[in-house]
Amino acid sequence: MSTEIKIKKRYLAMFLIPGFILVAIFVIGPIIGTFIISFETPNGFGLSNYYDVITETSPTKALVLLNDMPRPPPWGALIHNLVWTAIHLPATTFLGLLLAYLLRRVYGRSIVKSIMFIGMVIPMVVGGLIIRFMFDKYIGIVPNLCGLIGLTGLDKTWTSYPDTALIALIIGSIWLWTGFSLTIHAAAIDSLPKTYIEAAKIDGASDWQIFWKIIVPSVRAATLTVIVMTMLWDLKIFDIVYAATKGGPGGASTVLAFVMWLYFALDLAYGKAAAVAVILTLLTLIPAAIYIRQVMKRG
Repeated sequence: MSTEIKIKKRYLAMFLIPGFILVAIFVIGPIIGTFIISFETPNGFGLSNYYDVITETSPTKALVLLNDMPRPPPWGALIHNLVWTAIHLPATTFLGLLLAYLLRRVYGRSIVKSIMFIGMVIPMVVGGLIIRFMFDKYIGIVPNLCGLIGLTGLDKTWTSYPDTALIALIIGSIWLWTGFSLTIHAAAIDSLPKTYIEAAKIDGASDWQIFWKIIVPSVRAATLTVIVMTMLWDLKIFDIVYAATKGGPGGASTVLAFVMWLYFALDLAYGKAAAVAVILTLLTLIPAAIYIRQVMKRG
């Protein structure tokens, strides 16, 4: 018996070792290298890259070149990510859950879900271009709708103004990501025993009471998955920003991933780019740790 176990372990090692080698070369190695580079400065090693990235108020040289607006951005990229998450996360989570609940009795709900999921299927660069057209003064539905209802201050190209560029991207990203939340929550609701809802209806509960008292607590695991995935998506967002605004105007819509690309690809400031990458990695560990902890609690 012990001989068979040894043979199994030997074969297991034969299959696992190549995978571990590839992970070490292409994942662990670059992570360690990025961490080391983030401390490299013209004067040796230090924390100046992190200090510059966090406190720098003026845009990078590449950002000035891309937007042709040499003025400081109103907020830092880190604040933009936090604002994006603060608005986008609750909006997509709640909308996906609410739509999943409302569509459960709608005829042809599979078609509606498929339409909603289109935002997740299309490339995010295409999504960014769609957002840009959605908020265009002349052909965009949002500015024209604002003009019809009398909101003349919003009857403009949102992505061209510092006070509306970021919110335009966030609203557009809600449309792109709600399909994911809807799909996950719909699967969770469909898996619930129908007797839960039927018993509540017999007791006289309204649809709103059923939603809050039964549906929301019962799909908590699915909601946690949506929250964690949404936080990770918000932190690493890049494609939409690049395609819609290129971080402008004047750095008003920059995010961490975009700034990292600017430092690395255009400014050639590799130390600062690595520092942004490390900060971004540390931020993504927060939702991952929350998710792992909850999963371990459920056992």
